[in-house]
Amino acid sequence: MQNIFSEGTAMSSQRSLMRALGWTDSEMKKPIIGIICAQSDIIPGHMYLDKIAEAVKEGVIAAGGKPVVVPSIGVCDGIAMGHAGMRYSLPSREVIADSAEILARAHAFSGVVFVGNCDKIIPGMLMAAVRLDLPCAFVSGGPMLAGKMHGQRLSLSSMFEAVGAFNAGKIDEAELHEYECSSCPTCGSCSGMFTANSLNCLTEALGISLPGNGTIPMVYSRRIMLAKETGEAVMNAVKNNIRPSSVITPKALKNAVAVDNAIGASSNSVLHLLALASEMGMSEEEFSIDAFNEISAKTPHICKLAPAGADYIEDLNEAGGISAVIKELEGAGLFDGTAMTVSGVTQSERVKNARVLDERVIRPLSAPYSKTGGLAILKGSLAKEGAVVKKSAVDPAMLRHSGPARVFDSEEAAMEAISTGRIVKGDVVVIRYEGPKGGPGMREMLSPTSAIVGAGLGADVALITDGRFSGATRGAAIGHVCPEAAAGGAIGVVREGDIIDIDIEGGRIDLRVSEEELAARLNAFSPLEKPVDGYLKRYRAQVTSASRGATFRK
Repeated sequence: MQNIFSEGTAMSSQRSLMRALGWTDSEMKKPIIGIICAQSDIIPGHMYLDKIAEAVKEGVIAAGGKPVVVPSIGVCDGIAMGHAGMRYSLPSREVIADSAEILARAHAFSGVVFVGNCDKIIPGMLMAAVRLDLPCAFVSGGPMLAGKMHGQRLSLSSMFEAVGAFNAGKIDEAELHEYECSSCPTCGSCSGMFTANSLNCLTEALGISLPGNGTIPMVYSRRIMLAKETGEAVMNAVKNNIRPSSVITPKALKNAVAVDNAIGASSNSVLHLLALASEMGMSEEEFSIDAFNEISAKTPHICKLAPAGADYIEDLNEAGGISAVIKELEGAGLFDGTAMTVSGVTQSERVKNARVLDERVIRPLSAPYSKTGGLAILKGSLAKEGAVVKKSAVDPAMLRHSGPARVFDSEEAAMEAISTGRIVKGDVVVIRYEGPKGGPGMREMLSPTSAIVGAGLGADVALITDGRFSGATRGAAIGHVCPEAAAGGAIGVVREGDIIDIDIEGGRIDLRVSEEELAARLNAFSPLEKPVDGYLKRYRAQVTSASRGATFRK
């Protein structure tokens, strides 16, 4: 397949610009493969993506293509956490999708390789891939290795929890500094089953990346080999016209949800898979937030990685990776192996030689951590459209809980109360006006959840928000409450001291007031509107509910 600029006098002017780039006659006859790379010097998961992109280029050239590297923006959620910058994280997903579309269409790429890492970058790129429907493949930068301190392995969530322990007087500043210097020892996406690694693993389940994409650490040479193989794979996709529309299908999406539940992935994957379904043109009848509970009900939870457990992504990699998880699920009829992959083979063919190498890390389906998946969707009078919790990271004592609401209209207000000891055992912390519209931007709440755990209250205090949580969060942290406060939801009329009933196993979250009282409160309710300008003002005007993926209105 040649590129559109290779023949005829009509494209002479365009070819003159390519000659200005140093392209030869033979290069101008090859398919142009856009390598959309999110390298930056501010995100640990992106620092070495230029090396990944260079390896992809080698693979493309070896397979007969002409690679060109173009940029993508990205936000480091960890660095943006706990201040106004986090308002830009989720909104960046839409910019990433739009800019990838612009770059690929404007330059008539024949195919695309998406080179990213981290929380909103991979989802935005997935949305762009579906929208463009050009032959494409994904390769991430890979996870960082776990940190170590006094024989204990650490991750970013350990660091945030150490801050909570310091604020509670449990460790001193010298020990806090030691955590700071030990938690993140290498570049890469944070080492647990947080959002970045969750989404990278799900690209394998979707079939749009090669095996190992979600788990091979960034610092391993095997990651460079994978990038070269991905360059070759996209050229095969171009030659055989393998497009996202034949790979990222409804069955692939359900496969991703199954893997998500089996590995105890981030609650943010709900948001991003809903957005991907919307980009695919699927209606709510075809795929909605309820699909997560339906699939979770029959999918055992077989991996328990940080922050929920003591294992890390590098352990999952050594245990057989996502291919081994897929093989286990397929054998039990919980994963559709007929789904196609970017490699041009089915998932069944791809994982036929995969096997579990460590049953401590990937448990047998007959001996799971729980018989149902790692995520749960809760509904009730407090969340008519649903709320999301990473059930696998909740202390068993908090699977059912009732307690008085401690109500805050911002993360900062809640954080001040937690860090000064004003939250006590039994409380239910409610943080509202942090949803897609109310934030705006739906900030992650790793700081308050970590402060609660660090203060030793993880088995005694719940946190509920119309915002969301980092994949590094653990505890009874219930997010994505919909409708959000800014949209007139019930979370906006919760009063200090109201009793909130939580039943995670039963899928319920309710405000213990009468229907009449709740209706009267909602009828008199006028939501707050935070002053914003620039992109956030435009984002607030266009964004939909988190229960629909917080996408822009179509």
